Parts: sequence; C-alpha cells; structure tokens
Amino acid sequence: MNDKTLKSGAIFALAAYFMWGVAPLYFKLLQAMPAREILMHRIVWSAVVLVILVVMSGKLPQVKSALRNAKVMAILLLSGILLAANWLLFIWAINSDHLLDASLGYYINPLLNVLFGRLFFQEKLRRMQQIAVALAFIGVTILIISFGQLPWIALALALTFAFYGLLRKKVAVDSLPGLLLETLMMLPFAVFYWVYFSSELSNLSTNEWSLNMTLISAGIVTTAPLLCFTAAARRLRYSTLGFFQYLGPSIMFVMAVWVFHEPLDKARLITFVFVWLALFVFSYDSYHTYRKGKQVVKD
Repeated sequence: MNDKTLKSGAIFALAAYFMWGVAPLYFKLLQAMPAREILMHRIVWSAVVLVILVVMSGKLPQVKSALRNAKVMAILLLSGILLAANWLLFIWAINSDHLLDASLGYYINPLLNVLFGRLFFQEKLRRMQQIAVALAFIGVTILIISFGQLPWIALALALTFAFYGLLRKKVAVDSLPGLLLETLMMLPFAVFYWVYFSSELSNLSTNEWSLNMTLISAGIVTTAPLLCFTAAARRLRYSTLGFFQYLGPSIMFVMAVWVFHEPLDKARLITFVFVWLALFVFSYDSYHTYRKGKQVVKD
C-alpha cells in the first residue's frame, strides 16, 4: 500500500471511531424518550439510509443472494437480535448516567474477541495475550469484590458485541448488505412498536421540525461511522486498524467524567487501570508481532 492509501485509511479510521465515541451526545438529545423508543427510531431510519446506500453502491445482488440462503439468513437473524440488544443497552446506559460502564464494556470487547478466538476458532493465544486477558479479568474481579455485584452493563455490552462479531465472522456477507438484512428483520417489530406503543414524541406530524430531524438523524448516526470503518478496513491492515479502536471508549470515558460528571470511585478507577494496562500489553504484542512478520517478509 502506498502512503496516500495509508493516510486516507488512517483518516477514515479516526473518523469512524471518533463518531462512535461522540455518539452519546446524540442520544442525550433524546433523553426524554424511553431507550426502546429511541431504538425503534434507530432501526427505522437506519433501514431507510441502508436501502439507499446498498442500491447506490450496487450491492443489491449480494442482498438477493443472502435472501436465498436459509443458513445465512438464520445467522443474520441471530446477529440482528444481538445488535439490537447491544444498541438498546447502550442507549439506556447513556441516558441513565452509566456512560462509564459503557466505556468499560467497549474497552473489554477487543480482549473478549481474543478470548473468543481461542474458544471458538482454536486460535492459540500468545503469552502476552494471555497476560492481557488475565489483567482484564483481575480488574473486573476487583470491581466485583468492591461492590459485591457484577459490572453487568459493561459485561453485557462487551458480550453482545463480541458474540455479534463471532456470528458475522461465520457468514460471508459484506458489512453493508449484512447490516441492511439485520435491520430489515428487526423493522417489523420496530414498526409494530411505533404504531401501538410509542409516545407522543414519535408523532412526526405534531413534532417540531428540529425534533423530527433529530429522530431521522438516527439513521446517519448509525451508518456514517460504519461506512468510514469499512473504508478504513479496505485501506489498512486489520492489525493496524485495531490500534484505533480504543479511541471510541476513551472519548466516552472523558465525556462521562468531565462532561456528564459521573462518579469515578476508587474501585472503578482501579478496574479501568487494569483494563488499560491489559490493552497496552495487548497492543504492544500486536505491534511486535506485526513488525516481526514484516521483517520476515523482507528477509
């Protein structure tokens, strides 16, 4: 890859993870709504945006091909349910002043992906990776001992997204067509909720235009970072892309503490320190392995 391609890839990666990091600011605008109603709008307007993008990108044949494969559709149904659960919990966490927990969850997620690689794909964990997973486990254990309960929000976010990634790894469908099919399978439930259970705030005919635009923007908030991510993935090595993934939860952490003033007690801070240390070890190992592999290729 030439320098121009790498530079544009880095810019796309920064844009993707920055947008994911500041997404809580958007959901805070809709704090008056129940989380499930915000999820409803996210599904509906994402479906609209995704249909337009899939048609414009010429990927409609991939959608049709997937529709003819029952196994692919079954996996996408399961992954769609996991994604919707992740979205719902993320929205609820933000608007219930648990952004710190959400941040912790997305810090833990890449380490969980490594562990899942060992459990489900028999991928051998290098010693440094084992140390990283152990450090994260120690950090979570400290939090459990200190509070006497699981940090369930962080763990649920990390687990749902890790299992989502696991299922998507098993199905040969590109991210954009796959996300469209997942969203379309959730769409009937979202429309049913809108018709029978939504509040007056979802009545577009009586809302102010500013609120309607905020609701419709849910589609852009969902798809824009994904498009930047896929553009970055085409231009960068996956190992390189991994170094950018900590930007999102880092932005969330800063906003939670200094913008929304969520309490950061000693036990929670110690947990974050252990997780940050685990991510440092994990990142160092990834970089060292990448450099070693590059040297072998040169030789």
